[in-house]
Amino acid sequence: MRALAGKGKKVVYRLFEARNRSRARSAPPPSTHQIKILILHAHGMGGTIRTVFNLAGYLASTGHDVEIVSILKEAERPFFPIDPRVRFRFLDDRLVPRTGLRGRLAKMPSRLIPPQEAAYHRFTLWTDLRLARWIRSVDTGVIMATRPGLNLVLAQLALPSVITIGQEHVALRGQPQEMQKLIKRRYRKFDALVTLTKADMRDYRATLRRKPGKLARIPNAVPPMTGGTSTLEDKVVVAVGRMTKLKGFHRLIAAWKTVAAAHPDWTLRIFGAGPQEDNLRAQITEAGLRGRVELPGPASDIGAELEKASIFVLSSRHEGFPMTILEAMAKGLAIVSFNSPHGPKEMITDEVDGLLVTPRTDTNLAAALIRVIEDEELRRRLAEHALRTAATYDMEPVGAMWDALLEELLTRRDGTDERSS
Repeated sequence: MRALAGKGKKVVYRLFEARNRSRARSAPPPSTHQIKILILHAHGMGGTIRTVFNLAGYLASTGHDVEIVSILKEAERPFFPIDPRVRFRFLDDRLVPRTGLRGRLAKMPSRLIPPQEAAYHRFTLWTDLRLARWIRSVDTGVIMATRPGLNLVLAQLALPSVITIGQEHVALRGQPQEMQKLIKRRYRKFDALVTLTKADMRDYRATLRRKPGKLARIPNAVPPMTGGTSTLEDKVVVAVGRMTKLKGFHRLIAAWKTVAAAHPDWTLRIFGAGPQEDNLRAQITEAGLRGRVELPGPASDIGAELEKASIFVLSSRHEGFPMTILEAMAKGLAIVSFNSPHGPKEMITDEVDGLLVTPRTDTNLAAALIRVIEDEELRRRLAEHALRTAATYDMEPVGAMWDALLEELLTRRDGTDERSS
């Protein structure tokens, strides 16, 4: 029976490849004019969404026809501002009742997305159907996916005539073993795989025996923000992020108990929302920190909130490329961060434009915060250098890296077409 099943899969795969070749012969010539960016929920909030909007706006400003394709629609309007030239498409509008076939399929788990994908619970058999149909309907231009599950589906289903780019916001080493096996098998089909850090690019280079057409590192750019830089006079420390265990806010609150004892006139503000919010509020009360630790909720204008602080703290144990660090640097804050092996370690030069805390303990985090609070000269020096670092992540130099990559991918495709004609 297994042998028959194996033969059946091979037959289906051959038919699939034959169909691909047939459609490729009738497809338009390769192009990078049309760019479609695949994302989980465009109207949500989070670092990936913010950076996708930033990149989409840049690409639209340089003459590309840009469409953000969102698996889910769970809010009427986007949380973050977006260039009006960027179009949206939603594959599963969850603001309308799910009835009939859609309702039945929406109750069934996804078969396309691996169960090890962090957002697996957001996908259903209905999103599978909509996603597969959409990918197979595109026969030209560029499709870029922005998370592991979507990358794997894109690599599997995209037509050969489409230029495909996988963009990784999560470090390879942070992926479950089953995901890494699929990544090794499918990512080789991409025209390009783009990582945010050099460390992650090195990991992919060492791990992938058969590599995609191009393996590149392009960091996220600092998004535009309102207002000016911090005066460093407000006695406020700020943290930003989705309230999950991964962000380590429970450890930050534990560290703040020590900070507050030494400096009761300073306030910690943690902006964000998420499943751990109630637990964090209870922890604040139990620690006697009410009034000294604030949870204001999500900030629609994070620039204005950062401007009212003097220190930014990141308490995550693992981060891919935390945009909040860049945003805080661009606002001229002093940075204190756990020394995570990928993002923060590459973004911060210890004792120059921030402090990297290692070993990553609550006690060490508290000590680093107290040091920056008490040493105004250090605080201002770190902030000054942070502004210089942030300037290297402006949209202009980062956008130029994307321009060069797209031009290279198109040139490669043109050369392939000429050799095969």
